[in-house]
Formats: sequence, C-alpha cells, structure tokens
Amino acid sequence: MAEFPDFIPSKLPNIGTSIFAIMSQLANKHGAINLSQGFPDFDCSDKLKDLVTHYMKKGYNQYAPMPGIMPLREVIAEKTESLYSALYNPDTEITVTAGATEALYSAISAFVREGDEVIVFEPAYDSYVPAIILNGGVPVYGRLNAPDFKINWNKTQKMVNQRTRMIIINSPHNPTGSMLTAEDMKQLEKITKNTNIIILSDEVYEHIIFDKKEHQSICLFPKLMERSLVISSFGKTFHTTGWKMGYCLAPENLMSEFRKAHQFVVFAVNTPIQYAVADFLKNKDNYNNLHNFYQQKRDYFNCALKASRFKITPSSGTYFQLLDYTAISDEKEMDFAIRLTKEYKVASIPVSAFYHKKTENRALRFCFAKSEDTMDKAAEILCKI
Repeated sequence: MAEFPDFIPSKLPNIGTSIFAIMSQLANKHGAINLSQGFPDFDCSDKLKDLVTHYMKKGYNQYAPMPGIMPLREVIAEKTESLYSALYNPDTEITVTAGATEALYSAISAFVREGDEVIVFEPAYDSYVPAIILNGGVPVYGRLNAPDFKINWNKTQKMVNQRTRMIIINSPHNPTGSMLTAEDMKQLEKITKNTNIIILSDEVYEHIIFDKKEHQSICLFPKLMERSLVISSFGKTFHTTGWKMGYCLAPENLMSEFRKAHQFVVFAVNTPIQYAVADFLKNKDNYNNLHNFYQQKRDYFNCALKASRFKITPSSGTYFQLLDYTAISDEKEMDFAIRLTKEYKVASIPVSAFYHKKTENRALRFCFAKSEDTMDKAAEILCKI
C-alpha cells in the first residue's frame, strides 16, 4: 500500500481561523466583555420558545421537506409581498436554509464555475471569498471607501467583463453599518443589463435599519429580481443566531439550481423550529418593530461613548457600530484590538480583517446587540482610554 502523503495542498491556503472565533476566544481567555462576535446577550421571545417546544412535543421531529415546510414558505411569501410588493411562489421560489451562511454557500456553489469572476465589495463579510475560491471562482475586489463606505459604480463598471458570473451585495452592510440607496440599485441594474450576471444579495439585517431610512431590497426592483438570489436570516431578526435558520428567494430558474446545491449541503432544516417560526411570523409586530428596538440600543451605546476619544459615525443599519480610534493610537487595527481585549477587557473586531489585503482604516467594529448593563460596563472602560 502506498504511504499516505504527509501534506495535501490546501484549497484555502490563505484562509485561517475566522476573526470572530479568534476574538471571541481571546475575550474568553482574558475575561473581556465580548462586543466582537455578532450575537445578542439577551434571550429570544418566550412565545417563540414555547412554540418550538409545542411542535417538538407534537412529534414534528423528523426530516422536513428539502425546500422547507410549506406553511413557513407561504408566510415568507406573504411577508415579502407585504414589505416589498414582490411575488415569490412558495412552491418553486422560496427555500428555507440552515442560516444565511449555508444559503450564501449554496448559492455560490450552484452558479460559480472554475475561472468565473465574482465581484465582492470590501470590507466584506468573511464567508463570501472562501466559498468563491472553494468553487474555483476568482474574487474581484471592489472598495467601499471610508468614511461613508459607498460603492463607486464607475469603477465597478470597469471590473465587469465576460468572465463576471456574480456580484455580491450586502445591505445593511456588515461590518460598516452603511446602506445601499435606491440610486445604488439603479446603477446596479444599469451595469447588469443585457448580461448573464447573477446578483447575490445578502439582506440578513433587512429589519435593523435606523433614522427612518428604508431598506432598498432587491425585491423592490423587478429587473434586478429576475437575476437575483436574496438571502435573509431569522437568527438576526428573532435573536436566535444559534438556531441557524434563514431562507433564500429567487426566480424559479435560479431556485431550481440553488436547490440542487442546497440538498447536498444540508438537505433539510430543523423541523420543529420551522413550524414555530411559521406561526411566529404571522404576527407582523415580531419583525416590524425591530428597527425601533435596535435603534434604542445604538443610541444608548453611542450616547454612553460621548465622553470617549473615539470618533463615532452612527450606524445606519445592522447591530454594529464602527469606532474610529485615530485620536487614540496609531497602532494597526489588529494590534489595537488585541491590546484592547487584553489590557482593557473589551473585545471588538478590526475592520481590516474584512479586507483581503488587511486595509487599515483605524476603526474597530463593536456589537451593540447587548443588554444595557453590558453596554454600560464596556462604555465606562472605553471612555477611560
């Protein structure tokens, strides 16, 4: 028998452990307040938990249908039509997924082939590029420039060519909290007109938007809808990130391909939770008031930091706030984030981690999906730096 080789070349040679895992582990090691990873430190609705228990006890504990249970797909269709006047067929155009990350991976796997180019705007959520590379694609990087982190559409147009298979957008944007406007969407429509480019729209924070701004979903633009897969997350909306429950919307021709990948990544998603979420979604207050809930938290956190030396440009959406530390230190972001965790006991995420070349903005990302007590303790420390 031939000896097994000592080393098999990595398919992701430049990808290490996720920055979220690194900073959370560092926070745990040093007993720091963890404002790095994006998860709430408060519980979800008791009603929602009761519904999960109810369906478990009723025996809904075996495989769900591959695309998700029909009652949930139907209520997703109703929700989407109510919010965006967009019609998706629950039978053929909606799939329930094991969180948004699985949906993103399945979408990229379904459409990106060897040598295909995918335009990604940096700073970018860290799951996009590894999925592109694993499927043989080539990431092409656009830049969102500080401080407003807007897309330069003239430069984007020049990036498009016959090899461009997909453009990935994310609004509200993680990590910066910026948002795409209606004009941005019109520019995207113009760039993709008369092409075979697919749009992958990450809209997991669609309900977490501030200052009376409106979410410009792909679903509001019919010409974009016909070439797009839209990803959303119940984990973000219902404070249940550990349940890993999301969904994908797409026209039938795209969804049929998406499901081919989805079924071999996860096949089906948690059955009793699907039934519980289907019931919970019927009350629109369970998601329509989320922006008020999180705006209060954003404002509370930023107000508590007024006496600090950090520069604050209030987030427009998501539950993340960037803090510019230019007036405090000239250290690189990773170095400052590590020192902040070890010496001051507050953990954050360096924005440079969201760039393939670790571009520096001297800004850190803090999660404010936390209790007031947690935010008070963190702000008291940050104001002393």
